[in-house]
Amino acid sequence: MHSELIDSPLVAEDSIDVIQLRAPIKVDLSAIYAFLGNRTSKAWLQAALNNLPIIIQDHANCEKKAAGTAMNLMFRYEFSEDLQRKLAQLVREEMLHYEQVLGIMNERGQDWQNLSAGRYAKGMLKHKRTYEPAAMIDVLIIGAFIEARSCERFAALSEVIDDERLAKYYRYLLKSESRHFEDYLKLAQSLSSDAIDARVAFFREVEAELIASPDTELRFHSGTPA
Repeated sequence: MHSELIDSPLVAEDSIDVIQLRAPIKVDLSAIYAFLGNRTSKAWLQAALNNLPIIIQDHANCEKKAAGTAMNLMFRYEFSEDLQRKLAQLVREEMLHYEQVLGIMNERGQDWQNLSAGRYAKGMLKHKRTYEPAAMIDVLIIGAFIEARSCERFAALSEVIDDERLAKYYRYLLKSESRHFEDYLKLAQSLSSDAIDARVAFFREVEAELIASPDTELRFHSGTPA
């Protein structure tokens, strides 16, 4: 796989016409695109642009959940010192991002509302194995896909969104988000004496189906709007 800096449109070929970027994205996302089974569609992007308050608040919810997940892992498993440091960094970054998104909501005059969780994470977790350490390995692989999809959607949104402040923020997130999925994969592999490639391939298909199939709810990680 050839690695190169991304300075061309990052949305799928069927996506809406791309608005001229304020500045080129200078984060290598080739590993993200190779890891995921598909790309964000035109239909989801258009729905997101038409319903930004939902996308912004669900993004905040995702950052808070990600911080909580990483914190729980630190207490539950005896990872290596290096991986413990990565988890600690992940907690700090996710909470910082949560605060930043809350700040954006405040700037936009957006009130906090009750927002139910979508089907995305549950759709993957229902395939989690029921015995340890296999169950936690699956949870970590699922976490890797959630982080990778988040990064892919930040990039896609940053190219088409009219709100320059929000587009700039999504581009800012790419550097940290683009490495999070690899951290989760390292954590998963550290719990297994065998290669985890088969489980990664399995969840790649599950995740891609959730993203491509019709979805009745619009969320940051939802599928094609029904």
